[in-house]
Amino acid sequence: MTPAAVDPEKLLDLYPPLGGLPIERLRALFAPKAVMHLPAGSQVFAEHQPCQGFPLLLEGSIKVVKLAASGRELMLYRVAPGGSCIISSSCLLGHTDYNARGIAETPLTLAVLPVASFSALMLEHAPFRDFVFHLFAERIGELMQLVEEVAFARLDQRLAKLLLARSEAVLNVTHQQLADELGSVREIVSRLLKGFAAQGLVALGREQLTIIDRNGLQKLAAV
Repeated sequence: MTPAAVDPEKLLDLYPPLGGLPIERLRALFAPKAVMHLPAGSQVFAEHQPCQGFPLLLEGSIKVVKLAASGRELMLYRVAPGGSCIISSSCLLGHTDYNARGIAETPLTLAVLPVASFSALMLEHAPFRDFVFHLFAERIGELMQLVEEVAFARLDQRLAKLLLARSEAVLNVTHQQLADELGSVREIVSRLLKGFAAQGLVALGREQLTIIDRNGLQKLAAV
């Protein structure tokens, strides 16, 4: 973790709800000690850990996952620059510990809003309060969709949707990583991918997958 100052202009570009605060207060809120630089693969927060502040992501991507007793993971959502983590805000508002964990998918730069400052802004600054509650509504909608897919959609449909959600034609991803995102196991995902390859939908390589027939995958996902 390397301390560095936050550029207020960059912060406001990504998080407009903080606009209207005096520049001196912004600088005080995000002093160098409040900024974190983490390498890819780092654990940002862990289950049963108390929340130390409200993260505002400036660079990189965080995936938030739930770990089962069996060791399998289910990817709940991702946090991108300009967004934040509803589990963090839930823990801060409810005074509870984390019930999932956050992993850095890429190198990260994030500012951590201290607990007392988060509470004060929720009370005093309506745009920030609206941002937090809008985030709740947005994430709850995503999680409801995830529950619906896990409960009712076939795994091959969910796998097809997962591949289509990535804009690249060539995906540098392992079968285990795809299984983790789907909350499944590698053997089942490998079998489905071999079926996709036999249908001419994808081509499989070592830790790599190439989408050949995007329209075919879209038809499968919509079944």
